[in-house]
Amino acid sequence: MSLIDHMGLPITESLPLVVDKVVEFGLRERIKIVASGKLITPAEVAWALCAGADFAASARGFMFALGCIQALQCNKNSCPTGITTHDPRLQRGLDPADKAVRIKNYVKNMVQEVGVIAHACGVDEPRRLRRYHARMVTAEGRSEPLDVVYPVAGARATTDESSGGADFATAAE
Repeated sequence: MSLIDHMGLPITESLPLVVDKVVEFGLRERIKIVASGKLITPAEVAWALCAGADFAASARGFMFALGCIQALQCNKNSCPTGITTHDPRLQRGLDPADKAVRIKNYVKNMVQEVGVIAHACGVDEPRRLRRYHARMVTAEGRSEPLDVVYPVAGARATTDESSGGADFATAAE
């Protein structure tokens, strides 16, 4: 657990750094960046897009939409919600028709709300979000523009707006 809890960088630090390195080496047009790691809410996904991600992935968000209660039984074949078990008795609580609707609603609402955030920032679609659209709370407790905390390395903020990034809405439909 010490490696999981105390090593590496959080996504709030690592994502802008990775994007900057990809830009620095002239690989931005060849490499798509996927942000993943506790990006559950529309605000977190919008932040990742602002930081330079082309799209976001969220296993945890889908688990919650399925009804995960974080019982921490995933690797023990005893998940009480039936999501991560092969035990037929526990799986009875997992109604595929109901869960399909919940997943559909999660995706639909995520796409809609990230779009609302993008529009509130003055852009017509989420893939046009940039670092100057987001703010970050620093160690001093003050909010700073993301492009001040992590100055833009170049290409993503200055390239043609139509290049780069997958269409967020298309990927979710």
